[in-house]
Amino acid sequence: MSQEFGHVERVPVHFDDLDAMGILHNARYAVLLERALTPYWAERGVAFRGDVHAAPDVFHAVREFTITYRAPVTGVGPVAVHFWLEQFGTSSARYAFEFRSVDGRVLHADGTRSIVRLDPATLRPTAWTEAARAVAETLLRPAPAPV
Repeated sequence: MSQEFGHVERVPVHFDDLDAMGILHNARYAVLLERALTPYWAERGVAFRGDVHAAPDVFHAVREFTITYRAPVTGVGPVAVHFWLEQFGTSSARYAFEFRSVDGRVLHADGTRSIVRLDPATLRPTAWTEAARAVAETLLRPAPAPV
């Protein structure tokens, strides 16, 4: 599956991700999104390795998660998680995402995930580092061309 912006990560669906009907359980989408985002950031130097002070940008909280289910994921195997940033502010960010079949033909679900970077000492919003801003630039969806 190719994309014009953002990143596509193949994430495996395991047997224990399925519900009693053999489809991906609705609650697992958030986990699989996290499993798609984490390696992207880690490969670019922003990763938790046991010390939040060494990687301050990974200390963030999910503020909002929205999802619309379009077609069930049935069985085990990889799904393509396409994600990008719609907004990257001073202390917050909003991802958009799609879960698709590996060939890109089937849209399983889409939605958004908003996060806020927190100061570990105060648990109050705090600014992203320059390292996070550099990675975020690679994920920002380009603005539409003026008509």
